[in-house]
Amino acid sequence: MKALRRAFVRKLSGRPLAVIIYLLIHLLRLTLRIETVGGEIFRDFVSRAEGVIGIFWHGRLLMVPFAYPGKRLHVLIGMHRDGQLIADVMKCFRFGLVRGSSSRGGVAALRECVRLLNAGNDLAITPDGPRGPAEVAKLGVAQAAMVSGRAIIPVAFSASRSWLIESWDRLLIPKPFSRGVYVIGQPLRYQKGEELEAFRQRIESALRETTNRADQLALNRAA
Repeated sequence: MKALRRAFVRKLSGRPLAVIIYLLIHLLRLTLRIETVGGEIFRDFVSRAEGVIGIFWHGRLLMVPFAYPGKRLHVLIGMHRDGQLIADVMKCFRFGLVRGSSSRGGVAALRECVRLLNAGNDLAITPDGPRGPAEVAKLGVAQAAMVSGRAIIPVAFSASRSWLIESWDRLLIPKPFSRGVYVIGQPLRYQKGEELEAFRQRIESALRETTNRADQLALNRAA
């Protein structure tokens, strides 16, 4: 029985599993009543095709793909095993990929991110990925914004009713037929002469504030 189960999991893994997850996410999205706050900020940047960096915490990534209003998004994903599944799901959304993280392939990934931004593509980064700690930004996103000169936009999703998975990132899964809230924060830019660590802290604070606002709005909608 155990061998049969292992064989089934092996057969299901990879692309078939990614397609199933993609379809389930879409079905879940169809049941939600969605509100977006600040959506015009994202749309304005994307319409100008100047390249922008959208950031969100790893624990909120499940529904964030639906917040992107354009067609030129590349997602930075680590090269670990879980990252491969996430990469396969992102391909189903027809997003491009950049593979690498602070612990593996970081320099090459940073170069590729800057190249894509300078060519007018948009980038999605979970600054606390790929392994946490949760909701603590790493330097990579600050470096990408500083070198490219492009803006960072904080993005958050929350729901009036949800499950929180017991994983390092406390993954949030909205319950079907709940109310979902996207909050798009104000853009951030590297300021000339600013210490990189100070910029990183500013990014982290902005994303925390955006996420807290999404949580508060979702809580209000549940009342």
